[in-house]
Amino acid sequence: MLESNSTIAYVCAYSENNDGGIFSYRVDTENGEFAELEQNPVEGASFLAIHPDRTHIYVITRVGGGFVRAYRRKDTTGKLTELNRQPSGGNSPCYISVNKTGSYVFVANGSDGTISTFPIRDDGSIGEATQMIEHEGSSVDPNRQQHAHPHSIDTCPNDRFVYVPDLGADLIAIYRMGQMKNKLRLEATQEVGLHDGAGPRHFDFDPDGRYLYLINELDSTIVAYGYDTETGSLSEISKVSTLPEDFNGNNLCADIHIHPSGQWIYGSNRGHNSIAVFAVDEDTGALDPLGHESTHGDWPRNFGIDPRGRYLYVLNRRSNSIATFSINRESGELTFEQKLDSLPEPVCIRFLPNRS
Repeated sequence: MLESNSTIAYVCAYSENNDGGIFSYRVDTENGEFAELEQNPVEGASFLAIHPDRTHIYVITRVGGGFVRAYRRKDTTGKLTELNRQPSGGNSPCYISVNKTGSYVFVANGSDGTISTFPIRDDGSIGEATQMIEHEGSSVDPNRQQHAHPHSIDTCPNDRFVYVPDLGADLIAIYRMGQMKNKLRLEATQEVGLHDGAGPRHFDFDPDGRYLYLINELDSTIVAYGYDTETGSLSEISKVSTLPEDFNGNNLCADIHIHPSGQWIYGSNRGHNSIAVFAVDEDTGALDPLGHESTHGDWPRNFGIDPRGRYLYVLNRRSNSIATFSINRESGELTFEQKLDSLPEPVCIRFLPNRS
């Protein structure tokens, strides 16, 4: 069993060589230190999701075609035992999530322009896809927006709606979670359009479920939305840049997370190689820029905050490292603490959820 001051983190290392796979780490939530437990060889692992029961892990891979793989984890070491796998519905899966009740897995197949739904069986394995939806649309960027490109997919806090930012079409597609013949059926309800060239990528809800925050990859902005729990509708509150005013280089945003307290938002900049920090107005949900912290590495594709909200971990894909930052509990400011090197192309980190 894990001690009260530790948790387990899983990291996808995308390398297609034998040095890649899914690494498990024991994380000390008092001092932020990582201790490697297991390397689980999985070729081309690009993203993962953890079941609410903390026992099962779901991973997408791209090698040999797109697949969704189900694993059972060992509590003490994080070692994974594969249960089964299913085709993801596309050759380029880029995001995977599990709904709040742990009944379904959702996958976004990026450049193939599709999203897929998979039931989770009683033993934690995954059934065949019960639904695949093909997105349509394009936008102004001639290199990245020639066609639809759903880049993430997840449910809202009450598990009634599914949100899909589409980088290629500059919109957020919203689906209602319905039922047909005792199976989940995603029903398209509305689309929220973004400004041209935004490139919506990832999003996060605040802990109280009042606001949704979306990071846009192509124009380096974050948009704050008010969220209607009954209809799933989004209403724009504000838009902010993730970059300093004097930055003139190329940049692509990647990931966004809100602190467990709901007080601060963090977003990653690839190019500027920084984490942008924002304060959240508790009355309006609007964001106030607080500054930027270097990621002490190159190309921060993904990052995560430990469940206690004490440390933030940045995965620098091109420099093969994980940088650890302590979070000031009064200001949200980040302070660099240490760096774990020699991890081949780290691209995704997920922590075990708190016990319910």
